[in-house]
Amino acid sequence: MADLIRFGISMDAKLLERFDAFLAEHGYGNRSEGIRDLVRDRLVQEEWKDEREETVGTVTLVYDHHQRELTEKLTGLQHRWHGQILSAMHIHLDEHHCLEVLAVRGRASTLKKIADTLLAARGVKHGKLVMTSTGKNI
Repeated sequence: MADLIRFGISMDAKLLERFDAFLAEHGYGNRSEGIRDLVRDRLVQEEWKDEREETVGTVTLVYDHHQRELTEKLTGLQHRWHGQILSAMHIHLDEHHCLEVLAVRGRASTLKKIADTLLAARGVKHGKLVMTSTGKNI
């Protein structure tokens, strides 16, 4: 880390007790790292609010590949956004279900549109857009 600055935080005792329990449960060695992660997470959320900002993330889909024309539709949509979809991983979960994880990069508004379109496809049983940061601003 570049220039480390120390500062104090005042917090309600019960809130601090819950925070300490959270830190212990998740394996944090100290409060500072936990607070840094919370701040980073909030800053990433703010990045995604600016829909012009370049962001990255993953789109995860679980679907029944026996759904008529679904595989072709998903592939076609992925080719449509070839500039934003960096990589795709396809896993056969069982004889009917597949898991796809797409790594995406682009403007927040475009990535949300990609995820919404893929998740709305008939036959997709579950999915989620996980938004993160390029790391440049945090």
